[in-house]
Amino acid sequence: MNAPTTAAQGSSAPLIATSGLHTHYGASHVLRGIDFVVGAGETVGLMGRNGMGKSTLLKSIMGLVKPSGGEVHIKGQRRTGASAYEVARLGVAYVPEGRGIFGNLSVKENLVMAARAGTRGQRDWTYERVLDTFPRLAERLGHGGQQLSGGEQQMLTIGRALMTNPDVLILDEATEGLAPLIAREIWRICGTIRDSGISSVIVDKNWKHVTQITDRNVILVKGEVVFQGTSAELTSQPALLEQYLGV
Repeated sequence: MNAPTTAAQGSSAPLIATSGLHTHYGASHVLRGIDFVVGAGETVGLMGRNGMGKSTLLKSIMGLVKPSGGEVHIKGQRRTGASAYEVARLGVAYVPEGRGIFGNLSVKENLVMAARAGTRGQRDWTYERVLDTFPRLAERLGHGGQQLSGGEQQMLTIGRALMTNPDVLILDEATEGLAPLIAREIWRICGTIRDSGISSVIVDKNWKHVTQITDRNVILVKGEVVFQGTSAELTSQPALLEQYLGV
């Protein structure tokens, strides 16, 4: 399947583009020729049941897993198999499943350690702005990361990613295991990030919430793209949702 055309492709390279991407875990062939694009200012939903290759695609983009074929380009630069820190330096922030905060550091320390200007010198996301966006964190600055609830840890991980002033934020399992009230807060924050102009890739099982904030969505089945289109196109096809997402 050909990569979708975005406005970013006309005048400049997409922020993220994979072409014919294959990834193996040993003998297991997980990704099978994935074309995936994220344009400037675009919010993309990445969907599919468990084990269909979503996290593997994100890890292959981030350099955490080495692809066995195909290419990864970040802002037009070939970065197939690059180290994760090299991808991060190009303005891609990654919030992994499982969060990965530093439990022995305080909330403030987790945030401040990540602070830096973006690739264009932008400092739109300051420490103060992050705390304004995450008032729960502002109330817990002295708490250790391990003392936070799951939802607060997720907020901290997203806030820490924003402190890097990224061009793209990748959010894997945005609300997995969170209470409904906290999940609603995470979705509000995702909308704020979208409105700020940062491109996003969002993985979550709740397609109704995902499609409310995404421009475009991609569904993976057994490591292959079976659908890509706008949120309106996806939500207008209940049979497709039932078939691929088990709605």
